[in-house]
Amino acid sequence: MSILLKRNTLIFILIVLVATFTCLSFFIAQHQILDFDLKTSLFIQQYHADWLDKLMLAISFFGELPYSLLSVVVVAIIFYQQKYKREGLFISTVLLSGLIILGIKNVINRPRPTAFYVRLVEVNRFQSYPSGHVLSYTLFFGFLIILMSTLKNVPKLTKNLVTYLSAFLMITIVPSRIYLGAHWFTDTVGGFLLGLICLFPLCYFYFKKKTN
Repeated sequence: MSILLKRNTLIFILIVLVATFTCLSFFIAQHQILDFDLKTSLFIQQYHADWLDKLMLAISFFGELPYSLLSVVVVAIIFYQQKYKREGLFISTVLLSGLIILGIKNVINRPRPTAFYVRLVEVNRFQSYPSGHVLSYTLFFGFLIILMSTLKNVPKLTKNLVTYLSAFLMITIVPSRIYLGAHWFTDTVGGFLLGLICLFPLCYFYFKKKTN
């Protein structure tokens, strides 16, 4: 009974996430420049300095091509070589999210913030919505946190380091993208929602196969 209840709860959460992301995407497609987004960007960017520019660029580093691809591949190889072959293979599937994000970006076709509206520390290609950085960080580092909480033979120090670093990057990537002028706030919300949506099937098949 409790397992069924937990499963139904997760399905309900997934439906809510998909519905919220869909509604937000339709709204953004019709309203590409929002006053709320502009005010949020200006609020975050009012505090800026050279060291802060470098810090925010460093936070976003793992989401930049080709480093984002290399990061996933390297981590997957490390897991595979440490006898966690299934985990390594599942981590590698995170790369498929790149195809998803590019497809949605082309459909919504929202322009990036420009120097007319915000301060540009980083100039990007591709469309703005949703944020690929936030999607990949939510999916990749979120899955690492889940793995660290479930794998029993990983040393405690390693678990803590990976968990805290992953959580730090997941939390700071949103203000980083806005600070750099790379995204609007609603872009990051869309990326976060889509990251959670992608995390559901990844965890579902991982745990389903593990328990069989």
